[in-house]
Amino acid sequence: MPRSMTGYGRAVKIFDNREITVELKAVNHRFFEFSARVPRQYSFLEDRLKKLFSSEINRGKVEAFVSIAAVGGPEETVEANEDIIKSYVSALRGLQNSLDVEDDLSLSSLLRIPDAFTVKKPEEDEEEIWSQTEAAAKEALSAFVLMRQTEGEKLKSDILEKLGEIEANVLKIEERSPEVTAQYRERLYAKLRELMEDKDIDDCRILTEAAVFADKTAVDEETVRLKSHIAQCGDILSKSGPVGKQLDFLIQEFNREVNTIGSKCNDLAITKLVLDMKNAVEKIREQIQNIE
Repeated sequence: MPRSMTGYGRAVKIFDNREITVELKAVNHRFFEFSARVPRQYSFLEDRLKKLFSSEINRGKVEAFVSIAAVGGPEETVEANEDIIKSYVSALRGLQNSLDVEDDLSLSSLLRIPDAFTVKKPEEDEEEIWSQTEAAAKEALSAFVLMRQTEGEKLKSDILEKLGEIEANVLKIEERSPEVTAQYRERLYAKLRELMEDKDIDDCRILTEAAVFADKTAVDEETVRLKSHIAQCGDILSKSGPVGKQLDFLIQEFNREVNTIGSKCNDLAITKLVLDMKNAVEKIREQIQNIE
């Protein structure tokens, strides 16, 4: 079944020490294009996420958003750099004595000393982080793929409906085409009879002219090819995996055949059918742009 290129999936997983959220969304694109927004300290996740998502997604502009929050576990610690602090205090006390100023140095003053304190974060296991992120990413991906499949089924139904309209018009054109030739022959005979009055009309000449007209306006080849394209389109839509590019190529062939019929026809009824088909083909082309 075809899948839409647009989709969205989200998952939140809570572990003993982390809460991980992964959001995944995609819009139409000719190829697979991936970008990820992850906390800077976890940038190593980007390549792994791309590899994971590309295994299921073939086309589309895909964006992933990852947030990782600590839950319980070891917290950040603050350590005082005593040597640096003592040096600053000693220098300040020396100035106090030499300049004879009041000593207002307090504990809170130490916070303003550059590099006086160091914030230490607990070391994290990259493989553990990836394992947890992967679990959330796979869950988000499943929701994402399901949405694409649901949208793809709707696109398929709409395209099949439009194909049915085109096929019905093709059948009408095949019925109408011989009538157009017969009417032309009758008009030609009537015109010659009017011009020649009592003189005998060469029936062979009439038949020859009618045959030339029929040959110029014959659309048998085009209607046969159109019916073949319709069948191929139905077969492609029944396949699994990415089919958007195949359909995109095929719809160009639809356009070519319909335009040829339009250029050959010399009949108002057929012209109207051609316009209806062009409208249906254009709607199918628009829908195909959404298919992976």
